[in-house]
Amino acid sequence: MRDKTQTNSAAPGDRMIRSGAIVFFVGAVSTLVTVAPLFFGAKPFPTYMYCMSMLMGVGFLLAGAGVLRSVTAGRRQARAAAR
Repeated sequence: MRDKTQTNSAAPGDRMIRSGAIVFFVGAVSTLVTVAPLFFGAKPFPTYMYCMSMLMGVGFLLAGAGVLRSVTAGRRQARAAAR
């Protein structure tokens, strides 16, 4: 049985990290799909697929911002506990 104090243990920034990982994964898959025709000699995909490849960078930045938010919240909590 779970302890009631651990039911909502999501720290600030956790949701940003998870969503950043999902966006990064979508960008990585679209990059693989976009590059595949170059190896197989097939017709290249439309421009929007190349734009979807940019989601890798967006996801990485989103996850990085979540990490920074989590670090600052941890520091703030440590300062409050030290007082």
